[in-house]
Amino acid sequence: MGQTIQIQTPEGSFSGYLATPAAGKGPGIVLCQEIFGVNATMRQVADYYAEEGYTVLVPDLFWRIAPGIELTDRGEDFQRALGLYQQFDEAAGVQDVGAALEALRARPECVGQTGVLGFCLGGKLAYLAACRLPDVACAVAYYGVGIEHALGEAANVRGRLVLHIAEKDGFCPPQAQAAIRAALAGRENIEVYVYAGVDHAFARTGGEHFDKPSALMAHQRSIAALRGEMGPHYDFSALWDKHCEYEFATRDVDATMATMVPQPYVNHIPTMTGGVGYAQLRRFYQHHFVHSNPPDTTLIPLSRTVGATQIVDEMLFCFTHSCEIDWMLPGVPPTGKRVEIPLIAIVKFRGDKLYHEHIYWDQASVLVQIGKLDPAGLPVAGVETARKLLDETLPSNTLMARWQQSEGK
Repeated sequence: MGQTIQIQTPEGSFSGYLATPAAGKGPGIVLCQEIFGVNATMRQVADYYAEEGYTVLVPDLFWRIAPGIELTDRGEDFQRALGLYQQFDEAAGVQDVGAALEALRARPECVGQTGVLGFCLGGKLAYLAACRLPDVACAVAYYGVGIEHALGEAANVRGRLVLHIAEKDGFCPPQAQAAIRAALAGRENIEVYVYAGVDHAFARTGGEHFDKPSALMAHQRSIAALRGEMGPHYDFSALWDKHCEYEFATRDVDATMATMVPQPYVNHIPTMTGGVGYAQLRRFYQHHFVHSNPPDTTLIPLSRTVGATQIVDEMLFCFTHSCEIDWMLPGVPPTGKRVEIPLIAIVKFRGDKLYHEHIYWDQASVLVQIGKLDPAGLPVAGVETARKLLDETLPSNTLMARWQQSEGK
């Protein structure tokens, strides 16, 4: 997705990796590297944020001591990276981040405001950029090393600042974490998050300490801050509605896929049906979903929550079981029964495209309604779950045999 450009400074020029969004332009982010140089990991992160709608520049911050170096996080490479870190001139590094910001703002691909994102060494530089450089609308630092030694500069932060800290990070021990939290507490423009039980570099995909739940949560918070301060802003409701129109109204598989990122995924949680990647998901849509829903299928929206990166939709999903529904009732012949169930869709976006769908419903309720599960003696209900969702005055606790025993207590 990217290209290599040159960044000019009074002391010389150095290279940077530039990734641009599909739209060709967007708000700018300078991405500050880990101690391993502008390697494949950093380029992947840049491409990831370009998918989110940003123009991303990753400057070679080691150009003064080892220009163009690319290291891994293992073995001898790790030791060499530590050596480069010890030689690194932090003040000069912040100046180079400033030069990268200037170069980024001068490019036609960069429109609107600019921010700084960094990991490890780059996390410290993102923090310092927020303190020292003008026009940094938002800075996001992942497990920055040594921030506790520069807390006196925090008063200079004018934009939004987000710090992601790993609880078990040996490079930021408990006393350092406590100092950071105490110094930055109460600042409306500063967010500090500590991720329990994880170590340094928890967001490095493929790394020894990678923790997917923490990485996902941190990314959501990062994008929320960046979007809030810099944009870009997308109409997720309209995008999701159009996707559903192609799925259930026009039943157009190619149009459905066109609303999604190049490698999306869908997971219907109760039955684990769907697909990961373009080829598998298109196969699923074509042969097992779009053309496999009963003709009277109806989605009745009840509520919608729109966040910075996703939509949470609450709805009633209604149909007559007049055909085999591979994705919901695989292998179950049509029963002709009417089904009405509450359904939750959590829809994640990257930029203006759907990235994934997590779909939840009560499969026991479906099986009760089609006559495949006898609810007698079991804590399950049929269509009553849908009816009570629409009418909260219907009785509660009907499955609790001991409910009557608490009367008057």
